[in-house]
Amino acid sequence: MKSLAIAGSMAAGAAAAAAATGCTPEVFTPYLSSNASIVYARVFTADQTFVGPMGNYTNLPEYCAVYVNVSSSATSSYEFAVWLPTQTWNGRYLAYGNGGFTGQIAFADMAPGLEYGFATVSTNTGHNSTVQEAGDAGWALNDPETRTDWGWRALHGTVALGKTLTEAYYNETIAYSYYSGCSTGGRQGLKEVQMFPDDFDGVLAGACAWWTTHQQNWDLKVAVDNLPNNASHHVTSELMDVLADEVLRQCDGADGLRDGIIMNGYACQFRPETLLCDGSNTTNTSTCFTPAQIDTIYKVYGAWVETNQTFVFPSFAWGSEAQVAEMILTDDDEQGSPSGIAYPRDFVYNDADWAWQNLDLATIQLSDSLDPGNATAGDFDLRPFYNRGGKLLHYHGFADGEIPTGSSIYYYRHVQETLVPLGIDLDDFYRFFLIPGMEHCLDSVHDAPWYIATANQPGGLVAESSNDTIWGVPGYRDAKHDALLAIMAWVENGTAPEELVATKYVDDTPSLGVQAQRVICPYPKQAEYVGGDWNTTESFTCSGYY
Repeated sequence: MKSLAIAGSMAAGAAAAAAATGCTPEVFTPYLSSNASIVYARVFTADQTFVGPMGNYTNLPEYCAVYVNVSSSATSSYEFAVWLPTQTWNGRYLAYGNGGFTGQIAFADMAPGLEYGFATVSTNTGHNSTVQEAGDAGWALNDPETRTDWGWRALHGTVALGKTLTEAYYNETIAYSYYSGCSTGGRQGLKEVQMFPDDFDGVLAGACAWWTTHQQNWDLKVAVDNLPNNASHHVTSELMDVLADEVLRQCDGADGLRDGIIMNGYACQFRPETLLCDGSNTTNTSTCFTPAQIDTIYKVYGAWVETNQTFVFPSFAWGSEAQVAEMILTDDDEQGSPSGIAYPRDFVYNDADWAWQNLDLATIQLSDSLDPGNATAGDFDLRPFYNRGGKLLHYHGFADGEIPTGSSIYYYRHVQETLVPLGIDLDDFYRFFLIPGMEHCLDSVHDAPWYIATANQPGGLVAESSNDTIWGVPGYRDAKHDALLAIMAWVENGTAPEELVATKYVDDTPSLGVQAQRVICPYPKQAEYVGGDWNTTESFTCSGYY
């Protein structure tokens, strides 16, 4: 069994093999499938800069960068990159997922992965776009093959071929394979667990957009609830700020501690009626709500239930107002389309002129029947992954205002209902962590500790120098603070994560030191305050329950 050393742990002969093999297209071409080609293969030394579409990376351990194009059908193709450390390979393989509908290789995650010593890989999911276009799916219109690439094919094909190239380069078998992704990346991770249980030994899946056919339509539904902008029920950005303040006032103490962190936004019996305008406030309606606006809040924060009590999707938790505001505040419906329209328009109806006003239960039913691209990761029977010894670490922020926290709770509970009657203890292979105060994948409200070194998160921290790459948990590179090291310890040493520690750095800048840390617990356990400084881990234990 290999050591858990982070860097410098090298598979026997890896450096020599790399040096002997070289890093040129000619070296890798013999290992390609007939539908694949090398775009480039070259070495980047520590002093050279890799120029990416959304950032540049330098001062990394020397690596061989390989870029591959794969034809996935007669009308579609995907690309992927694999970075192979030339001197510091730890014998392991790490794939990173993607975000939204964006087609972009996750170089920002691959760079930190390289610092650990992993051979790292990521795909563009079958199309190229930018982060700013994460909600744009125009590429999917009338293009079922590219939808399939995005849904599952590009990642699985990337993982399989990337492994072949990695083992050819080092002339050695990969010891362990891992995955890390959040949002769409979380969905991709669950899809891999369900469809290809042998691809990974350990999977980190965060804020999973797993229920594609429902959640993507939910994105439109919550925007529509607040339209049109000139209606009496429309809630403005100023009122969302007022709502956030009142939620904190009413809900912060529900966990027995007023520390600015709402531990469980679903446990708070929040009463929005306290914000109603009364007879004394007739001029400044930016500080209070009309009855119609209160109804909008109930819709936005309520589960989506349709005709005949058909459950469609769970609700946001109280405390997620900062990001919920971004979801429901859209362009005026007379000027353009509301956010969230991309999926029903471009995936489901294949109609560039489809009107958002037509969203209804029939849209959900059609989405379910088509499941464009086979993207939904809705299989709760994880026995194949369990039987092969795989480990799944799933996490979600409680202040997530993009994908409701309840969707991850829903998934976990349905896996429970599927496997526990079969005699399988989920704790043996599946741990689920809720992170109070964390928003979508990274960052937090009210300075809640949020950082556990998962996908997307290093990009949310500020490096001391623009040439530095933040990786792991600076100052705490161990399996208790770093979720990637936690999944490695579980897979390789059998040490299951009984708790993790989330970190909040001062101004999200590690060089300025730690502002607060807090224990987070595997569901259904919840961190409970036992006294002392609430910014330290010693003040909480995993003794409570959600």
